Amino acid sequence: MDDELAISVRGLRKAYGDNVAVAGVDLDVRRGEVFALLGPNGAGKTTTVEILEGYRRRDAGEVRVLGSDPELAFGSRLRGSQARSSRAPGHPARDWRSRIGIVLQGTGEFDELTVIEVVRHFSGFYPDADDPAKVVERVGLGAKAKARTHTLSGGQKRRLDVALGIVGRPELLFLDEPTTGFDPEARREFWELIRDLAAAGTTIVLTTHYLDEAESLADRVGVIAAGRVIEVAPPKLLGNRQDALATVSWRTPEGALESAESAAPTALVAELAARYGGEVPGLTVTRPTLEDVYLRMIGHP
Repeated sequence: MDDELAISVRGLRKAYGDNVAVAGVDLDVRRGEVFALLGPNGAGKTTTVEILEGYRRRDAGEVRVLGSDPELAFGSRLRGSQARSSRAPGHPARDWRSRIGIVLQGTGEFDELTVIEVVRHFSGFYPDADDPAKVVERVGLGAKAKARTHTLSGGQKRRLDVALGIVGRPELLFLDEPTTGFDPEARREFWELIRDLAAAGTTIVLTTHYLDEAESLADRVGVIAAGRVIEVAPPKLLGNRQDALATVSWRTPEGALESAESAAPTALVAELAARYGGEVPGLTVTRPTLEDVYLRMIGHP
């Protein structure tokens, strides 16, 4: 495995009976990047991520996460005594798991415990845990450290979930739909937290249905549909988005709306400005958004 890669996947396959959930996925995630995995429900992204996390067994393919096979690292859980006996030397489960952080859509309920009590409890699961008080501050819950968790807002509970995911100082953090149900302000605040984690060197794998979230946070995005990865690219380059025609729209003196697609929108705008004496009523210039490209790629109009 390339030392620059946090995750390397080749030929990954997983089926549930006759239903093929993952049909030959190849995927690389570089160390230190934020990687967003996009796909409709049923596309196979959840199964893929669970295999990477070590919680689900694959049918075929090669998988390396931080240099180890997740099935070997979680062997006792996935395959019983046979896996325990076959675990490769140098890949102890506890050591590997301590390098992984996972933030699920809901970690659990701890209504009668305070924020600091919950984080301190989870820190005991790791051999080199971060200071719980510092982690609580880092996720923006310092003022709520002694508050019982049932008094937290939805956004604050999500921050607590992240605190539990990072208290073990993970090299790799999995975020599953991290801002579902957030209001716009809470989402923006959460994005800043993710940027801070990435700036500190944490590799982040993000699954989300919010295309603006992927565009704002991700260095690269991968689109998965029908169990296969369609494309991996930076958001601005996905689906040759950078080469797409721009749509220029304007209003005529009579008030009619007109539009034209152009590979040279600046020249078209200059032409319109000359035609209308400087100001072009109702002028807009748009290019396909990430959402436009994504919907086209997964087969939606």
